[in-house]
Amino acid sequence: MAPLSTALTTKVESGSPYQLDKAQTLKASTALLKHIKSETKQKQTKSGKRNLLAANSDDEAEDEVLSGEASPVWLTLTTKRHIIDKKRLKPSKVTIPHPLHASSNSTICLITVNPQRQYKDIIASDAFPAALRSRITRIIDLKKLKAKYKSFESRRQLRDSHDIFLADDRIVTELPLILGKSFYKQTAKRPIPVNFAPPRAARNKAALTVSHGGSDSSSKKSEETKNAPATAPQIAHEITRTLSQVLIHLSPSTCTAVRIGLTSFTPQQVAENVQAVVAELVDKFVPKGWRGVRSLHIKGPETMALPIWLAEELWVDENDIVEAKPLVDAEAKPELDDGAKQKRIKAAREPLEQALKDTAAEKTKEKAKKRKAEPLDQTLKESTAAEKAAKKAKKHKTEPVEQAPLAQALNPTITTTITATETTAKKIKKRKAELEVPLVPVAEAGNPKKARKDGKKKDKAESLKAGKKGLVRG
Repeated sequence: MAPLSTALTTKVESGSPYQLDKAQTLKASTALLKHIKSETKQKQTKSGKRNLLAANSDDEAEDEVLSGEASPVWLTLTTKRHIIDKKRLKPSKVTIPHPLHASSNSTICLITVNPQRQYKDIIASDAFPAALRSRITRIIDLKKLKAKYKSFESRRQLRDSHDIFLADDRIVTELPLILGKSFYKQTAKRPIPVNFAPPRAARNKAALTVSHGGSDSSSKKSEETKNAPATAPQIAHEITRTLSQVLIHLSPSTCTAVRIGLTSFTPQQVAENVQAVVAELVDKFVPKGWRGVRSLHIKGPETMALPIWLAEELWVDENDIVEAKPLVDAEAKPELDDGAKQKRIKAAREPLEQALKDTAAEKTKEKAKKRKAEPLDQTLKESTAAEKAAKKAKKHKTEPVEQAPLAQALNPTITTTITATETTAKKIKKRKAELEVPLVPVAEAGNPKKARKDGKKKDKAESLKAGKKGLVRG
């Protein structure tokens, strides 16, 4: 019996050369949801805590949680080339048949342009649907958002107090700097852009009215026209349509993740959402369509990725293929004859020989410089030797050594210096003899205390005489 085909790529004769296999998508969705539910049940059994939010309607929904508490299911798209070149702060949106925010218990926070009062009046009016109005728990404009939520703790409290954040399309690119990583570190609570502006025809008509007005109030009216809201039915329609869509955050990379379902969905619902997202994603955003797709997987927050589509070719164009050059074996090289070997050896030696020649030339230049400086060095050496000999002669009381003629010519004062030195030595010797202290008799030396007292008396007497002489002279 022939083995069953396990290929994940489906080719058709007409239309797109590749298509998503619905059976494979449903099979992967069923296996993924079953695995996530079994892992959740095991964790609850180990911890001994029961999930109080679990549904109790029937046996199939026994382990399912409410939409607001369920874990997300992700679709990961891997492409052969980067989808875009720059990161976009404003995400794209794709409509799915089974929305992620369908629960009526989820709360909504609206972030609008200035002022917020006009949007509060529109939502409080009778033209706005009551069911949708009950889900909107807060409306805040950009000015109040900057003033009230400056600290990290206040932003975190705002994030945890609402389930969904909808922001006006005109200010959504300014929110990352205001809300920070409290909102933008993860994708679950990032503000979703919604078009709250009036239709283009109404905006153009209002702009013409402002241009014909007076110059004093023209700037104020233009600001009001720029921030003018749409009507109540239009805003309600935009909010409802946005809640039935999923966000696609594109970045300059080959991998894109889209949240396409919840663990509380059935496998059929997850498979239908996957098909809807893949069709829009490949046709609108992937360069060259299916030819640029490398793989498609679905996964949970903490699970392995299950493949639902894999490409057979890892390249887009035939020009991307580079043929590998055959490796040349060293043993297979043809042997060279003696003449060729000698040429190769000579060519290898030439740079070394040239370097040796340059070194020898530099040494020759240095020697020539030294020879030029030799006469002066010799003269200095002779004068130094003569000085040393004169000092030696003076020490042994001998006649100084005759100096060389060249040294006498360059330094004629050496002899006179030696004579002056001898005279100075004689004077010092004579002075030492004069200052010698006479020997103390043995009898006086035997009483040191008396000698010290006599010495002190003599010192006082001498100091008094010196003082009297000074006074007389003065």
